[in-house]
Amino acid sequence: MAIKFGTSGWRAVIADEFTFANVRRVTEAICRYLKSEPGSGGTLIIGHDTRFMGEAFSDVAAKLIESKGMKVLRCTHPVPTPTVAHAIRALKTDGAMNFTASHNPPEYQGIKFSTPDGAPALPEVTGKIEAQLIVTSPVAEEEGGSIEDFDPRPGYLDDLATKINFDAIEKAGGKFVYDPLWGTGRGYLNKALADRGVSVETLHDWRDVTFGGQAPEPGKEHLGDLFTAVEDAGAVLGLATDGDSDRFGVIAHDGTFIEPNELIALLTDYLVETRGWKLGVARSVATSHLVDRVAKARDIKVFETPVGFKYIGELINKDEIILGGEESAGLTIRGHYPEKDGILACLLAVEAVAVRQTPLVEQLKELWGRVGRLYSGRIGIRLDDEVAAKLKEKLAEDPTEFAGRKVQSTDRIDGVQFRFENDSWILLRPSGTEPVVRIYAESESSDDVNKLLEEGKKYLLG
Repeated sequence: MAIKFGTSGWRAVIADEFTFANVRRVTEAICRYLKSEPGSGGTLIIGHDTRFMGEAFSDVAAKLIESKGMKVLRCTHPVPTPTVAHAIRALKTDGAMNFTASHNPPEYQGIKFSTPDGAPALPEVTGKIEAQLIVTSPVAEEEGGSIEDFDPRPGYLDDLATKINFDAIEKAGGKFVYDPLWGTGRGYLNKALADRGVSVETLHDWRDVTFGGQAPEPGKEHLGDLFTAVEDAGAVLGLATDGDSDRFGVIAHDGTFIEPNELIALLTDYLVETRGWKLGVARSVATSHLVDRVAKARDIKVFETPVGFKYIGELINKDEIILGGEESAGLTIRGHYPEKDGILACLLAVEAVAVRQTPLVEQLKELWGRVGRLYSGRIGIRLDDEVAAKLKEKLAEDPTEFAGRKVQSTDRIDGVQFRFENDSWILLRPSGTEPVVRIYAESESSDDVNKLLEEGKKYLLG
């Protein structure tokens, strides 16, 4: 069976492809890769999220790595992905293996390999690991290996305090509701607020490996309990993170769900205003061009990347951007880690309300008044052999018109994107985490977005 690393690691269904045997194969390949890299092969962090068998899979990997003469720092509890990124950088390890399938449905498990800079491994690294998977001889065992239990929470929370204006949050007060969706954010985001005397109610504050029978994704459709709790509590904001806390969800005081595209643009504007940073901003090709409009208004550069936060992470490492974001609810900021952080994103939303003393929905309206409004949407189509063949054909086409619209430019940085007038566009690309084709669209009206998505479906399947 071929094991392939996608947009964010290797993911597969538990007991189907994600088995102890395959975990050992991947761990051996990572050990072989590390041993081949100059200066590597010393220390690796092992973490896991709240999914089924997380401890068991991580224990198998830890013992195998120890047998190769390496030191393992094994996280003592389910840990957020951004916390692992901080620990890698703070302790200067050779990287980490994190057992997580992030926002995928509960039947999935995964392995995310991060490099010494704390970023998700780039394709050239995962390609080398995949090449090692075909080597059948095991890595030679060595003496001197060890496994040490490690609590990464204090260091991460202390570091977070240097990135967020908690003084303004504490002074502003108000009540917040947080839904970790049974994931790793419990005891992190709520603790960061509660430790400063901020009132926070936490939902689903226990481990459930089925995630309530749904994917632990902080999208609007998964946050019914949070919508209710925000209204009942009269909360300033409702906050949510996904299974490994690298994605965010935010509900305003009036029950408005703040779309990730909107929050990325709003926080870009906020950071330029409050931090005085004048570097660029990065967005993936699938992310709203509202970011571009904010950048133009604030006179900063836009960097466009393929989908996959590892590409944004490179720009963070180079200190070229103040914020990098993806429409799938991931972002990080200057001085933070080259990894998306849902906890950070939620706290920045809290800070923006506290500092500006203006509800988030009103801040958005003010922003739209300055730069104009754009609406975004996406749909997914199951990727079978027939659809895959049609997608390959469509990715090679170069039309001058699409559904009666003049194609002003075509972008193939990831999939194919046709751009039209007034910042409207449509993008078709295969998902890197699930067997689906994503179709994204953006326009100045929600009706037109729906039309574009329907036309995109016809274009692909017709």
